[in-house]
Amino acid sequence: GCPRTRGIMGRTIKEAVAKDWDTEYLDLILSVKVVDDLKDAIDHINTHGSHHSDTIVTENRNEADQFLKSVDSACLYVNASTRFTDGHQFGFGAEIGISTDKVHARGPMALEELTTYKYLVFGNGQIRE
Repeated sequence: GCPRTRGIMGRTIKEAVAKDWDTEYLDLILSVKVVDDLKDAIDHINTHGSHHSDTIVTENRNEADQFLKSVDSACLYVNASTRFTDGHQFGFGAEIGISTDKVHARGPMALEELTTYKYLVFGNGQIRE
């Protein structure tokens, strides 16, 4: 965690280093940073995130809307777990993969090839079990 996280949670949490913000652990490990406001959170996510799936937990609809408009990720959630980002969960059948690319076509293109998707998901605290 960042120094503010360690101040809240105690010194038993390891101190985060710069590379921690860009590391995807694929394990039960978190890098936790306390930020001053929503803008700082959005900037941190857009700088260090994978552009895959991100969530905000809030009761403030204006902040949720700002998060959805400003975070550059393929799937965005309000008050729900990012673990729902899965082809099967979205009703697409077996998942092949999740793209974080924006333009995927090569060769001659029409409107369909120039279209990208950004999924916005609203919840009330749902988690995937």
